Amino acid sequence: MEEARLNILVVDDEPDICATLAEILEDEGYSVHTAGSAEAAEVLLRDQMADLVLLDIWMPGEDGVSLLRRWAEAGLEQPVVMMSGHATIETAVQATKLGAYDFIEKPLSLDKTLLTVTHALESSRLQRENRDLRAQAGWIERPSGESPAIRQFREQLQRVAAVDSWALLLGEPGSGKEVAARYLHRQSRRAQGPFVDLRAAAIARPNVAIELFGNEDHGKLTRGRLEVAHGGTLFIDEIADMDLETQARLFSALQERRIIRVGGTTPVPVDVRVIAGSAQDLAHAVQSGQFRSDLYYRLSALPLKVPPLSARSADIPTLIEEFVRFYGARDGLAARHFAPETLDVLRHYPWPGNVRELQNLVERLLILAEGPEISAEEVEGALGLDNRLVLANTNFDGEDFGGTLKRARERFERAFLEYHLARNEWNIARTAEVVGLERTHLYRKLKNLSIALKGERHAGEDGDEGEG
Repeated sequence: MEEARLNILVVDDEPDICATLAEILEDEGYSVHTAGSAEAAEVLLRDQMADLVLLDIWMPGEDGVSLLRRWAEAGLEQPVVMMSGHATIETAVQATKLGAYDFIEKPLSLDKTLLTVTHALESSRLQRENRDLRAQAGWIERPSGESPAIRQFREQLQRVAAVDSWALLLGEPGSGKEVAARYLHRQSRRAQGPFVDLRAAAIARPNVAIELFGNEDHGKLTRGRLEVAHGGTLFIDEIADMDLETQARLFSALQERRIIRVGGTTPVPVDVRVIAGSAQDLAHAVQSGQFRSDLYYRLSALPLKVPPLSARSADIPTLIEEFVRFYGARDGLAARHFAPETLDVLRHYPWPGNVRELQNLVERLLILAEGPEISAEEVEGALGLDNRLVLANTNFDGEDFGGTLKRARERFERAFLEYHLARNEWNIARTAEVVGLERTHLYRKLKNLSIALKGERHAGEDGDEGEG
């Protein structure tokens, strides 16, 4: 796929200047449109977005400063560079206050003009990236970890990023579909373009079409997500929550590579890659008539399954480290250590809320935990795990419930580990696998609970006689 060309609009009443700038900028790889008046510029901007506007100040009819003021009041975000051969310093300051990126004097120096265009576009890109980063605050940059499941998934994303086809991310809620979509975008040839997301489930159904395609109402223009994502990627999360009419309109727009805004009549060209996300079984939704088959078959050409956290529990320590760093940098929360036994609890929890639930848990523990080390008890309390259910399945007598919870837990763990050691003939490797602990953690547990291994028990009982 060729990288999308950036669009530049030149607005000047002098045809020679428009022609010269168009020729030079097109030689530099830009797509250029020209307008001889403010009115003509408005018409062009209605039909398609511009990545940059070169705007003359003095023109017949509405002047450039007045037009710039109206754009600022309407909230239009494209960068604007003002041009004039008669402007005063006061005029230049006024244009800058209205949002103009820079001011260049006529007669134009072509070297300076090209340099200003480059800087203005780069500044706009950086501002967009900063907005994207703020929008994804709290999310990690890529599907992190080294478990087989997540490594295979990252490799799939990298292969899919090399092409420009639509893609479908299937996964449980909270499993990281948006993280995967952003990573796919950054690895693709569209990485310099915008990444725009639309959470269909969070928008009332009558408004989804306006959010996607934009709106024209009594002369007021609102650009939709598809138009804003021109040259980049649009991620539609929970696409199955779109009504059938909007699904049909989306499919048609992307097939034809143009849209018509709600209330409008003029087709607007768009060049967008769509990544869809869903926690639902879309094939079943198609069978039940709740999802269009043509859109499903188009999306499912590249289906990718996001592994749930329960299938990649080995990645939990890595994810915790990233969340601890993030909340330390963003909120100034002190870093805390998760003890090995705490990590064991987290590895064996089913994680119905996936990565999002783990992230929320880490934030809560960093805020509420009292000491530098987060204990297993604190995690169990935060997760709502009930120790009474564990104790109810043991053969403890009533008197065993005396003392502190810590003592009761130690008695249970000692009995539990001695039982499994005996059943596995005191084989440490087999016992560690059965109880779900790493071998080094099991050794540490046995030492803390004063449980002697078989050879050590015999040595202690035989005194100095040794084994023979």
